[in-house]
Amino acid sequence: MVTGGAGFIGSHFVRQLASDAHPAFAGAEVTVLDRFTYAGNEANLAPVADRPALRVVRGDICDGPLVADVMRGTDLVVHFAAESHVDRSIAGAAEFVRTNVLGTQTLLEAASAAGVGRFVHVSTDEVYGSIDDGAWDEDEPLRPNSPYAASKASSDLLALAFHRTHGLPVCVTRCSNNYGPYQFPEKAVPLFVTNLLDGRKVPLYGDGGNVRDWLHVDDHCHALALVAQKGSPGEVYNIGGGTELTNRDLVARLLELLGADASLVERVPDRKGHDRRYALAYGKIAAELGYAPRVRFEEGLADTVRWYADHRDWWEPLRTNARRATQGA
Repeated sequence: MVTGGAGFIGSHFVRQLASDAHPAFAGAEVTVLDRFTYAGNEANLAPVADRPALRVVRGDICDGPLVADVMRGTDLVVHFAAESHVDRSIAGAAEFVRTNVLGTQTLLEAASAAGVGRFVHVSTDEVYGSIDDGAWDEDEPLRPNSPYAASKASSDLLALAFHRTHGLPVCVTRCSNNYGPYQFPEKAVPLFVTNLLDGRKVPLYGDGGNVRDWLHVDDHCHALALVAQKGSPGEVYNIGGGTELTNRDLVARLLELLGADASLVERVPDRKGHDRRYALAYGKIAAELGYAPRVRFEEGLADTVRWYADHRDWWEPLRTNARRATQGA
């Protein structure tokens, strides 16, 4: 079962499963459980929608009876479903607590009752807070600074507690910033790219010096498949991409790729509680499971820009609907 399997990362993982990209799971029957909120999109699953081994269930991970029913007969859960946009969590945290904490608790209880063989809980580097130098390893204390990050840290702890208390074979993964095709255009890379494609300004927070480590979604899903196959229950695995950039540098690369100039960059007031730098040490998953990033950032970013340029039919309706929602239309 893949929760949030119609979202950005979840749908990539499902498309890989359906195309047997991960030999350990070749031929697996896959159930997607997704509420299809604004970030869950049926079009994300369209390339594999005709696969007989794929079942899509529209439902809420907080719905206990539904989750228990879908969980029956499940061997593996990969849990992506989450509210994940920091700005939205600052505007209102309630839905983040509901989905990320209570939804995860509902899934864990159902998985424990059903005797699921492996539960992979997908989390974020943001649970660690901000780091000036070096990189976090998996033993770093959690110091989340946004309501989103706090809700994910809470769900991480719940997942690990279910392993220790109930013996549920849980692995927790924490990834750096993802990019790639099918990412909802509120996140940095697709927001910047789609704005530039339309000749619109790119909003850059503060001085643009915030640093992020970038991870292609394909590498992330490859790492998740390794954890699902042979990760040690009760363990946390950091998944990094190995490319640190300031937001200024990211925007400069996108301007170059799209032939735009700096006049399209608009400085905006910094986000509340904005973490200055994230950096993950991912030697553990490299040493234990053989993970290494395979997509070079320069190639991955150029491919991503081309994908958005070629798929206006995918992202233009999403932006139009988002504008109507904020205007009350």
